[in-house]
Amino acid sequence: MSSNLKFLIIAALAFSFGASACSSRRQVKKSSMETDPSAADSGRDGASASDGERMGGYTDSMDVEEARIRGKEFVAAADLQAVRFDYDAYSLSEQSRDTLRTNAAFLKGNPSVEVLVEGHCDDRGTNEYNLALGQKRAKAVRDYYIRLGVPGRSVATISFGEERLSCMEATSECWSENRRAVTKIRSQVSSTDREGLDDGR
Repeated sequence: MSSNLKFLIIAALAFSFGASACSSRRQVKKSSMETDPSAADSGRDGASASDGERMGGYTDSMDVEEARIRGKEFVAAADLQAVRFDYDAYSLSEQSRDTLRTNAAFLKGNPSVEVLVEGHCDDRGTNEYNLALGQKRAKAVRDYYIRLGVPGRSVATISFGEERLSCMEATSECWSENRRAVTKIRSQVSSTDREGLDDGR
């Protein structure tokens, strides 16, 4: 066998082995992403609760449709307290969880009400960022209510971002007050009430 022919056979075998090795490396990398979602999600924002549980991990509430709020007026109730958040965060502190447990007891004791959780931010950062952060805060509260037994279909969320500040001063105390989630309620209109409204009564 000539030296040129030997060289061609060796080169062909080396190319074939290298191509198959690259293909297996690609398959291993792809399968690890499929079996470990955290590998794909590692660069995304996701605050953790104080016990290390990711706030986005409440799978029991993800499939529960929110209440509709279009055209409805929700009001504050003395029995429902707001909760505060750390700067640029949406995880619930132990104090916030205690407050929400008290709120949830009231809501479960009044099953005829519809609930709206408003997410708010301080006025630092862009409007778009604060609207997104406010929504995460409202959703964290809604998810926790559902875990406590409040029916998910009666709870809606909305974010006002920095649009509805409760304190206007540029101080740390004021910023802390603005980083909040507020729970409001509205009494559901019964079918008999609707009939009375339709009849003009």
